[in-house]
Amino acid sequence: LLSHFSSTGFWGLVNNAGISTFGETGWLPMETYEKFADVNLLGSIRTTLEFLPLLRKYKGRIVFMSSIIAYFTLGNGIYSMTKAAIEKFCDALRLEMKKFGVQVCIIQPGNYARSTKIQPPLSAEEIWSELSEEEKAVYSKEYIQERANFFNSILSEGSTNGSEVVDAMVDALTSPAPKARYMVAKLKEKALVLVCALFPTAVMDSVLSYALSK
Repeated sequence: LLSHFSSTGFWGLVNNAGISTFGETGWLPMETYEKFADVNLLGSIRTTLEFLPLLRKYKGRIVFMSSIIAYFTLGNGIYSMTKAAIEKFCDALRLEMKKFGVQVCIIQPGNYARSTKIQPPLSAEEIWSELSEEEKAVYSKEYIQERANFFNSILSEGSTNGSEVVDAMVDALTSPAPKARYMVAKLKEKALVLVCALFPTAVMDSVLSYALSK
């Protein structure tokens, strides 16, 4: 793979692979956590390490697809976990690559579920059928129906204008002075990130608990 690019030059890598699902912490088996970490986090790391020699040689750029969900979670903690981890990997990589002239950028989209189809709607029956007996003893079908309705409503509100995210990726690859982070999100989504960054955790927990209760 490296030999194919070594004669022509290699200057841009976009790590975009990602999968998503919905569910409270105990609803998901360990195998699901391992799969998500392997695709969303380790997949990007594997690709980056493979191309790093060429990126250093040609002073290239590396772009990672994160999400505003790296800052908070609303029922999809498993996806949030992987995005928070890739952000920290990027922060370390960005500082380390400065001396080689390699620039590292993070794209942080808001809700683009309808553009990407990354997450199909989930029915309460689907969720219930996958629960362990221990979880079924704790959660009622009514509660799971409420959570499914809530999460599916979020999916239905997703933007259909995916070109906004693509434009940010293009800018990260081609701009003479790319940003370290591109947040491509609605105003209310940016406001949530701001609250998360500036206010005590207890305040953010109250905001998210209120949102989950609606």
